[in-house]
Amino acid sequence: MRRPVALRLQAALGTLALAAAAGVVLAMPEAAAAAGGATGYATQNGGTTGGAGGQTVRATTGTAIHQALCGRASSSTPITIEVEGTINHGNTTKVSGDSCSTAADKIELKQVSNITIVGVGGGAVFDQLGIHIRESSNIVIQNVTVRNVKKSGSPTSNGGDAIGMESDVRNVWVDHTTLEASGGESEGYDGLFDMKDNTQYVTLSYSTLRNSGRGGLIGSSESDRSNGYVTFHHNLYENIDSRAPLLRGGIAHMYNNHYKSLNESGINSRAGAKAKVDNNYFEDSKDVLGTFYTDQAGTWQVSGNIYDNVSWSEPGEDNNPAGPDPRSTTTVSVPYSFTPDDASCVPSVVSATAGANKGLKVSDGSCTPQSPDPTDPDPTDPDPTDPDPTDPPSGTNLSLGAGSDGSSKASGTSYGNVRDGDLGTYWSPAGTTGSISVKWSSATTVAKVTIREAAGSEGTVGSYRVVDHGTGAVLASGSGAGVIGFSPVSLEKITFEITGASGTPKIAEFETYAG
Repeated sequence: MRRPVALRLQAALGTLALAAAAGVVLAMPEAAAAAGGATGYATQNGGTTGGAGGQTVRATTGTAIHQALCGRASSSTPITIEVEGTINHGNTTKVSGDSCSTAADKIELKQVSNITIVGVGGGAVFDQLGIHIRESSNIVIQNVTVRNVKKSGSPTSNGGDAIGMESDVRNVWVDHTTLEASGGESEGYDGLFDMKDNTQYVTLSYSTLRNSGRGGLIGSSESDRSNGYVTFHHNLYENIDSRAPLLRGGIAHMYNNHYKSLNESGINSRAGAKAKVDNNYFEDSKDVLGTFYTDQAGTWQVSGNIYDNVSWSEPGEDNNPAGPDPRSTTTVSVPYSFTPDDASCVPSVVSATAGANKGLKVSDGSCTPQSPDPTDPDPTDPDPTDPDPTDPPSGTNLSLGAGSDGSSKASGTSYGNVRDGDLGTYWSPAGTTGSISVKWSSATTVAKVTIREAAGSEGTVGSYRVVDHGTGAVLASGSGAGVIGFSPVSLEKITFEITGASGTPKIAEFETYAG
């Protein structure tokens, strides 16, 4: 049975606020590129830079994203769209203009170029709303989550694909994203990352794909062989039935990916395709490489991979697994340089780097995750002027003797554990995300909080927001526990929202201070 599912870029000077019913857009005259730079095949054919050099805007709704696209001077005017919050059907409408072609049921990047969409602040979640790229080029998507996009049931979007590309698409870099579903086709979902009808020069890097029947495809049918030149590296594929990916014709390069629980098949090279498969870690999976469900074979070149508890089926007319002793059946040369990590450290490297709200960490082949270049601000980092998290504030901890509540808590934990002054007790949310609040019977001035994680769970907290519960105002956002400062505010209840984590957080203390 299938297991159940479940940047911030530094602000430029000089802002112009445009209030719209669909969401707030902040326009800034200078745009920085997405953190880091494109890798793999996305560096070819002129490279992939997205909206670098253009205007930067902030969007909190799907409609505002479409407004930003439609407000450009032309369909190729560079733009970086910083996205924060949840984007869904309820806040996404079609917007018209000479520089865009949008739709109400998806984020539509059609007949456009030179665009960056990047998650910032507390995170960007596209909930049941897919991203569609058609007849477009030079697109960067970074630090976002796309989840539960359906092709049947309600609501539907993008043919059930989290991110889908089709019809003469060139140069797309998708990086540090989380793409997830809650089942397979029978539950209404399709692919997480699909390319078809002449889509070329694409890289998917440092991303998590999970809980789906279909990871993704390159080519919609055995005759759709115009796609290819795709690189997949440092991605986590977890609890995927098949298509990790499915490759028809063309060339794809897979290196330093962690494949875990591929339930039916993995890399499916068929219809004349060539797969270069280097230094990956395959774990607890079946038929991780080969030609499956067709008699039109593909080929592969393998090097440096680890197969940990991988089972292989018997060959048949429509089934040609590469194992149990995978050997190369072709040779593939790639036009770019790359320095892979050793396969033995791939699980740990990928765990620390892959997915949205992971601080955009990358690897240089040393098996040690690296932070982005300091000249490229990290969207999930707190303001660099914030206090050192290791330098605790002075004064009275106002949480002692206060009240507390929050979202659903894990069994055996208590809200009161975060305000008892005891580092040996803690509160955990019922899942990986949730919120915990400290409250008082009368207005209390707070300007700083300290979040202390229980021993052994340090580093679990990813992205967060600190919110004035009474007004909904976001006082601070960033990533990681520690000291968080903001302008003094008088309130009766303050909430720490965990919007991303690498496991189940354990908050030992939620301390509050007046200064």
